[in-house]
Amino acid sequence: MILKTFGWSFAITVLGLAVAVAYGGWEAFGIVAILCVLEISLSFDNAVVNAGILQKMNAFWQKIFLTVGVLIAVFGMRLVFPVVIVAISAKIGPVEAVDLALNDADRYQELVTDAHPSIAAFGGMFLLMIFLDFIFEDRDIQWLRWIERPLAKLGKVDMLSVCIALVVLLITSMTFATHAHQHGGAHVDKAQTVLISGIAGLITYLVVGGLSGYFENKLEEEEEREHEAEEEAKRSGKKVSAVQLAGKAAFFMFLYLEVLDASFSFDGVIGAFAVTNDIVLMALGLGVGAMYVRSLTVYLVRQGTLDDYVYLEHGAHYAIGALAVVLMITIQYEIPEIVTGSIGVLLIAWSFWSSVRRNKRLAEAEGGSSQDKTEVPSGV
Repeated sequence: MILKTFGWSFAITVLGLAVAVAYGGWEAFGIVAILCVLEISLSFDNAVVNAGILQKMNAFWQKIFLTVGVLIAVFGMRLVFPVVIVAISAKIGPVEAVDLALNDADRYQELVTDAHPSIAAFGGMFLLMIFLDFIFEDRDIQWLRWIERPLAKLGKVDMLSVCIALVVLLITSMTFATHAHQHGGAHVDKAQTVLISGIAGLITYLVVGGLSGYFENKLEEEEEREHEAEEEAKRSGKKVSAVQLAGKAAFFMFLYLEVLDASFSFDGVIGAFAVTNDIVLMALGLGVGAMYVRSLTVYLVRQGTLDDYVYLEHGAHYAIGALAVVLMITIQYEIPEIVTGSIGVLLIAWSFWSSVRRNKRLAEAEGGSSQDKTEVPSGV
């Protein structure tokens, strides 16, 4: 089961790590490995959401999602998008950005370092909005209750996350951005650049969220029409074409999943800039990670274990929040790549451990209650 589901992911991992060693030695190997873990951890909630929708689709559309969808996810968002970000930030063409990355690493590094404040501000705002919208939502299951419970109450205030994000951006532009790190060790005032880039990141998040909501509504409408058509067919005694109905609903599911995947991939791509500026290593790490997200989605569907580790989604979002903070700090200060990559891994590991402990407590409680029910009272 494991080999069948994750076979391609294992093969791509070996290939990707081998290419990393050939490209940049063991240091590159470590960076790619960290990026793989980062992408998987940040996209775990994506896999959970994907699995919940994918299990409603027929086998044909599941294959479409896992073939065409993975091409869009890996080669579109994980390979093209980082190049586009660098090209826009450094004000060069995408082809020139790729050429510099492959043939003139020093010049490329200089351009990326100079453009880092705008990249960090854009990504920091996008990631911060993901974290804030999650932490301000009132949830039945809470991990760190002493934080999440009061914040959920505050989340009832409309547009609070947007207001907080704008305040953080304003503070950052007046502090870190005024002494932004530049190539050669110099510090320059990048307040205006950081402010504009941060607002662009905020707008991007709102647009992506709006598109996701639009497709989600379309999906719900299509499923409702399908249900009504089935009920009408039952009353009239006619046969319903299950393939057509499944096809219509699945088509909207597929579109919705791709928009969701694009939105979730933003955090992985932007977070990767906090680990490395090398687009080759970034593409390798995120590409391998994206394969595991796809395999994990299938595994969750086939095993039906979506609710086993309930705190993992929380851990992923706390990692996103931590990366947002790291990106803002890196506008002025350099933070070692290993530190940045380790933060997300540790938070995910902590949330997994908490989930396992929770499951054990629930199992013990159920075992104790069943014993109480079957226990014969003394003296009978």
